[in-house]
Amino acid sequence: MQQYFIIFIIGLLITLFATPLSRLVAHRLGALDMPDQRKVHNGPMPRLGGLAVYLGFMVTALLFVEISGPVVGLLLGGTIILLLGVADDVWGISPKIKLLGQVFAALVVIAFGIQIQFLSNPFDGLIFLGALSVPITVFWVVGITNAVNLVDGLDGLASGISAIALFTFSYIAFINEQPVVSLLALLLAGCIIGFLRYNFYPARVFLGDSGSMFLGFNIACLAVFGLLKGVTLITVLIPLIVLAVPVCDTFFAIVRRKWRRQPIFAADKKHIHHRLLNRGLSHCQAVLVIYFISIFFSASALWFSSNMRLF
Repeated sequence: MQQYFIIFIIGLLITLFATPLSRLVAHRLGALDMPDQRKVHNGPMPRLGGLAVYLGFMVTALLFVEISGPVVGLLLGGTIILLLGVADDVWGISPKIKLLGQVFAALVVIAFGIQIQFLSNPFDGLIFLGALSVPITVFWVVGITNAVNLVDGLDGLASGISAIALFTFSYIAFINEQPVVSLLALLLAGCIIGFLRYNFYPARVFLGDSGSMFLGFNIACLAVFGLLKGVTLITVLIPLIVLAVPVCDTFFAIVRRKWRRQPIFAADKKHIHHRLLNRGLSHCQAVLVIYFISIFFSASALWFSSNMRLF
């Protein structure tokens, strides 16, 4: 348990001290999120906070976690996603290029063994995915990456939801004897807590696409790495329950935009956080309400995970 505490604290401290530096880099590179009709902030905001989270995670992982096999793929894929997000934050890239980069990063982690290859049927043996294994894994990783990215609309929202999910994953992985996954999830949660010092309302720096995609990518990969490997078919629901808020928000955004014949990646003000603001909640209240909903779903996932042992 001491190793868990050390990793959590070191990741937190590195990110805490690196975040002001990421703000300076954002100003130097012109990576500023300008206010507009859709956004809720009033002035230019640096948006390379993901660099600080990445630094805290990578440095601590390299120092304290055994780097082999799937962990190598996770770190390489995460680096690709981070660089893709930085390019978008600084220069802007098209949604198609961003999607292709996400697919490439997903293929990298698959090459290192983070892949949904089979599910064990609680009623009769195993369900092997065969040729469907790669596309299903890519769909999962890209989908969760974009779900976290799309929900990043209020100060501290994507960060807080991600931290709640990661704490939950860490505990479930721990009780299921997946120490590497548990350590990595707890480490990334610690980095987020350090970052929230500057990202919670009123924010002084945004995650940017670099940060929100990095968090979503790692959450998706850790779920495959630790929670879906050789467990019952029912366990597939656990990550979906934990990530219910961003997943549902993304699902309804896709349905809404398809219904209106708009591009899937088109921005609008119909996300859950926008609706709460329209109901009269303050910025901080809307974020806390969504935190509470995420905690509820995470608690449900913990209950679900403990009771699934019956199968």
